[in-house]
Amino acid sequence: MPLLEVKDIHVHYGAIEALAGVSLTVEQGEVVTLIGSNGAGKSTTLRAITGLTPASSGTVMIDGEDITRVPAHEIVDHGIALSPEGRHCFPRMTVRENLDLGAHRRRRDPEVTSDLERVFELFPRLKEREKQKAGTMSGGEQQMLAMGRALMAKPKILLLDEPSMGIAPILVQRIYETISEINRAGMTILLVEQNANYALDVSQRGYVLETGRVVLQGESEKLRIDPEVQRAYLGM
Repeated sequence: MPLLEVKDIHVHYGAIEALAGVSLTVEQGEVVTLIGSNGAGKSTTLRAITGLTPASSGTVMIDGEDITRVPAHEIVDHGIALSPEGRHCFPRMTVRENLDLGAHRRRRDPEVTSDLERVFELFPRLKEREKQKAGTMSGGEQQMLAMGRALMAKPKILLLDEPSMGIAPILVQRIYETISEINRAGMTILLVEQNANYALDVSQRGYVLETGRVVLQGESEKLRIDPEVQRAYLGM
């Protein structure tokens, strides 16, 4: 049984069909990526999984449990955490306060302290800026914070939406090294990424979306050598 299974989901924005029957699976311990151009439906797929944009039809399953109609604010209790596109850190709160907010539904969990220490190990820059207001940090630092905040929920699966967007190349490299490190430690990841090179480097499998539909899927290395993927997404 896959850890995450999405079956034939459709999403509408008014009369516009943003997703037209997307299906995908993510196995325990995998990194799976969704690649595609702007407007292909990548972020909408994550929003449907997390209940932020509920599916019009279809099913979302986590660990065999149907969560399709679970309200967005309860999704984290089912083991899903999202690091959103644009990061959405709380700018007037400190780094530590943002991280504590990620664990707000785990207040009685004795492992919260050790999980915070682990986030600081993954992102030493956050430890250096623990008392700094999030809004004063660079885009790359805020991306680290958004990922750390999601990890503080201790999810079964981490959803990452465009982690390289608007970030200096040197920090993108560091963030992707950390994504690999998080995965090696056992975290399952579903990754949406505009930069197909980074996405295919870090993932085991991938899905290519076009206009709300999956048009290709397979092992990342096979997608990398697919002529259509090379032409459309890898600049070859």
